[in-house]
Amino acid sequence: MTDETDDEDLIALAREWPAATASSAPVYVDRSGRGTRRERALASECPVSITYNGLAHAVMMATPRDVEDFLVGFSLTEEIVRSAAEIESIDVRALELGLLGQVWIPADRQKAMLEHRRNLVGQTSCGICGLVELEQAVRRYGPVSTVPRVDAAAVFAAFDALPERQVLNRETGAAHAAAFADRTGRLVAVREDVGRHTALDKLIGQLARESIDPASGFVAMTSRISFELVQKCLSRGIPMLAGISVPTSLAVGLASTHGLSLVALARSDGFQVFADPHGLFPPH
Repeated sequence: MTDETDDEDLIALAREWPAATASSAPVYVDRSGRGTRRERALASECPVSITYNGLAHAVMMATPRDVEDFLVGFSLTEEIVRSAAEIESIDVRALELGLLGQVWIPADRQKAMLEHRRNLVGQTSCGICGLVELEQAVRRYGPVSTVPRVDAAAVFAAFDALPERQVLNRETGAAHAAAFADRTGRLVAVREDVGRHTALDKLIGQLARESIDPASGFVAMTSRISFELVQKCLSRGIPMLAGISVPTSLAVGLASTHGLSLVALARSDGFQVFADPHGLFPPH
């Protein structure tokens, strides 16, 4: 079986394989507002374009390690093949935009896949499932035009108040919250969902329906900060995003290059600043 397209002509090959981790030096801000810089590692993520017999199927986000295992597992759980033995070959290439995972399967399995192709949009685990063009995975935005006038006290105030507003999570223990706080940390809007991406979409929809200026405050989330959440904030001009867990390296890079302030690991005693383009939380 031959590849009908020359992928090097379509998307440039990367010079080296992407690393599974990246180093970072966020500023840790304690309850008093004092900031100190600390070293830590971040997990990497990148878009993986999955093709079957040269036909684009989906773009998924993954840490660039054990990618062949991921492709086999994805092919099995999506019922594209019935067993790993049906996969004829796998070729993974590092491209400038991400990874290209080419999977070759028997013609009858490809026919069945096309006849019963599953619409991946809507899964709660991934915010870009269903895309079939690698270039679409990481969208481009202009820089954030608004400087967030936020201090440490506002961040603590928002997260202190958030548990009381998490009605669905108290009932189920299985819901993320996305909140919008003003510059003092007062919560003006909160939405919940089992999916963190959906929770943020709901919040953005609430802001739009209630004519709340998305540039007038910041978003606080009870989830890991992935790059898709950064993209959603950039799309609406939200100048700052804060979360309770560690961001990925791609989220940090995207925030830094677009002027979005990114806070993570928000706890009752402190938080860490991974992107601070406006110098809101300088280390002492």
